[in-house]
Amino acid sequence: MVQGEVAVNSIGISERGPDLVPGHLALVTDAWEPQVNGVVRTYQRIVEEMRKTGWRVTIIHPGEFKCRPLPTDPLIPMAVNVWPRLPRMLKALKPDSIHLATEGPLGMTARKWCGWHNYRFTTSYHSRFPEFILERMGIPLLFTYGLAKWFHNRAAATLVPTPSLLRDLKARGFTQLKQWTHGVDVERFNPAKRIALEYPRPIALYVGRVAIEKNLEPFLSLRMPGTKLVVGDGPERAMLEARYPDAVFLGIKQGEELPALYASADVFVFPSRTDTFGLVLLEALASGTPIAGFPVTGPIDVANDANVGGISEDLAEAIAHALKCSREECRAYAERYSWEASERIFVETLVPMIPPPRGKRVVRLIRRLRRKRLPVAG
Repeated sequence: MVQGEVAVNSIGISERGPDLVPGHLALVTDAWEPQVNGVVRTYQRIVEEMRKTGWRVTIIHPGEFKCRPLPTDPLIPMAVNVWPRLPRMLKALKPDSIHLATEGPLGMTARKWCGWHNYRFTTSYHSRFPEFILERMGIPLLFTYGLAKWFHNRAAATLVPTPSLLRDLKARGFTQLKQWTHGVDVERFNPAKRIALEYPRPIALYVGRVAIEKNLEPFLSLRMPGTKLVVGDGPERAMLEARYPDAVFLGIKQGEELPALYASADVFVFPSRTDTFGLVLLEALASGTPIAGFPVTGPIDVANDANVGGISEDLAEAIAHALKCSREECRAYAERYSWEASERIFVETLVPMIPPPRGKRVVRLIRRLRRKRLPVAG
């Protein structure tokens, strides 16, 4: 088969090799618009970059199914009655590759279907799913980590956003892990958008969901000068707003308001202990705002080796250190992260849903080895 040709299997799903031109990806995710979170923003940008390079991407998300609110968070829609409609959709799409982004009803159903048919797929680890379930429902980690390993260990590769999380998952028995990275839009999030705000300084900003797993109370309970700003919404907002009247809750901000708030804050506070990366950290740094957080996955990966924030078990100490950091260094650090690089790693990890026949795999391997041994001209 020459480059550009596509073999088709018995149910009409095409077979592609990793060296061929961009093809058709089926992205299955339980997190998508209108949800506002890091997973959604990450895949919005990855899909955008892939389409620029010729990929066709079909997103299978909760909006295509009947949904019910997540019992512990009514703002999150949960797809129901997924089987057998989802497998029929995947079969009709005839994708070249499939990526399962989340461990929700859609991701789990697609994982089961792929397993039954021995189809290959990739996954990504975006949130500490077991800890999330423990916080919200009290289900023991032993059970949920077992479920997470069932979901991910059958994948050809699992993309992991930070080195510390990769080490932790490997120690827990996860396999086929691959280091990933995220990017940041340095044009949208820019120090030039800093404006004068009406609140007393220093301004400590939080952006994200207002939910139990985000661990906001250690931040909101701090006695500190200035103003605490909370941008976002979630099931804990009413309770926290009543308990901490000195904090300013602004709700969800989008468009140009959000970048202006990032750039106009004096420190960005990230109190979560269960996030895997924290895309908001890069957005704050790109805006020139130093970050403060606990020494856990996310903050330690983004800021531990750079003078762009404070990392400490004492959050007040972390904030005090961050306020001394150079805003210029924060911006320069964030400029190292690009969505182009993130998309390249993502695409290089994808595998054909149906592997080529064994003979063709051997021929392809021999060709690669020969190319590597060719003498360099000149």
